[in-house]
Amino acid sequence: MEFDPKTPQFLTSDNSSFASVSANERWPIIITSAIDDLHRTVGSASGEEKQKEGKSIIESLAKLKYELQHDRQITPLADDGNPDIAQYNQELEQRGNPNWHNVPWLYSECYLYRRIETLFSLSTHWKGYDVFARQKMSTFKSSRPAVLELASRYRELALEAESGKGVDHKSPEEVEQAEKLLFSEMCEICLWGNATDLSLLTSLTYEDIQKLQGSEARKASQKNIIVNDLDAAFEVMQKARREKKDGERRVDIVLDNSGFELFVDLILAGYLLSAGLATSIVLHPKRLPWFVSDVTPKDFSDLLNSMVDPQAFYTAADDSGTTFPPLSEKEVGDVRFLFEQWSQFHQDGKLIVRPHAFWTTPGCYWRLPHVAPELFEDLKESELVLFKGDLNYRKLTNDAQWDTTIPFTTAIGPMGPKSGIRVLAFRTCKADTVVGLPAGEDEKLRQQPGGGGAEARKWAWSGKWAVVSFSDGKA
Repeated sequence: MEFDPKTPQFLTSDNSSFASVSANERWPIIITSAIDDLHRTVGSASGEEKQKEGKSIIESLAKLKYELQHDRQITPLADDGNPDIAQYNQELEQRGNPNWHNVPWLYSECYLYRRIETLFSLSTHWKGYDVFARQKMSTFKSSRPAVLELASRYRELALEAESGKGVDHKSPEEVEQAEKLLFSEMCEICLWGNATDLSLLTSLTYEDIQKLQGSEARKASQKNIIVNDLDAAFEVMQKARREKKDGERRVDIVLDNSGFELFVDLILAGYLLSAGLATSIVLHPKRLPWFVSDVTPKDFSDLLNSMVDPQAFYTAADDSGTTFPPLSEKEVGDVRFLFEQWSQFHQDGKLIVRPHAFWTTPGCYWRLPHVAPELFEDLKESELVLFKGDLNYRKLTNDAQWDTTIPFTTAIGPMGPKSGIRVLAFRTCKADTVVGLPAGEDEKLRQQPGGGGAEARKWAWSGKWAVVSFSDGKA
């Protein structure tokens, strides 16, 4: 906490913020889903001891839900042998051992998922179990139309790039302009990919998910990017390619959600490598199940495994017994093309998966240089570090009650100017903290239907609006 900014954070007691909505409405649903998932698994688990222990974990989850809903005091985490436990418990004490409904939202939400993890990490038979895995893969499966559309589009672009088609008869300026447009399109696909954040969209139907994805939806959403620094990010990548033509040019992606969003992250990674805008991509997943749908290393391998035989994956009956129409030969070929390219990049060391314990600590990224200096130094080796999604944005800015006109470069503190790190944040707004807006923009958006008016910044809760914010820490 000593390294955090002095600007107050959003609290779960603030009824005008999404912090309160989250604690009162979302978290009980998330814990209930975890209980339901484990109950299903326990029923088919082999061995009496494993079943008994599974039922005990279910009881512990129910106890956690009770404490949360009845505003009990947050208790210290049980020590599962990992060093971050001491960090959580020390911060809990420094914060005065608060109750669930009067505590900084960022800390308490991180605590919630870390506490769920201890129930499994301290077990004998359930270590490594992810109560959210079933949900993650079913959501990816329900993203089938968008996956097939993007796979087809990407394959066309990749084959076009390999053949050099489309570059003939164009001036260098025209080529660069075309590249810039393609870069923007790929980034916007990546930006809107987290429209299916499972921790927020807890009651979506298959049809709802389809509406959130696909090219028409992206075009309609383009006008809703209220801060857009993509041009600045493209310029630094172009400059790096010119100046380090034969050198290492690494791009890092601090991942957010698994499933469809990880799929679009890999689309962007593949594009950057194919276009020569990067020579390697380092992906940063979480080391444990986190915020329902955040990527773990296993989610990465599960996604690739689902693409080995897309016909089997996409036509298998779901839990309700519903079957799905077969893929065409072309659709299978498009998905297999992606699988083969990504697998090859991974084998060649161009696509690297690198988890780190820091990403699941309780605090903000202002602490990074002090808490995980080796990770901070490593990120300086990158040409660009892309932070995906709402939680990463909240952590970059300490989920603080900044004035919306405060520059992004100020709100990210030691990750900003002179840090040696170029930060690019892709975020569809699903929380109150928003910075870098022009004067009057927040007030204008509050006046829209459902915008919240003078009482709340409700426009920033829905995921309808997005920001793409850049800070050149190498300048």
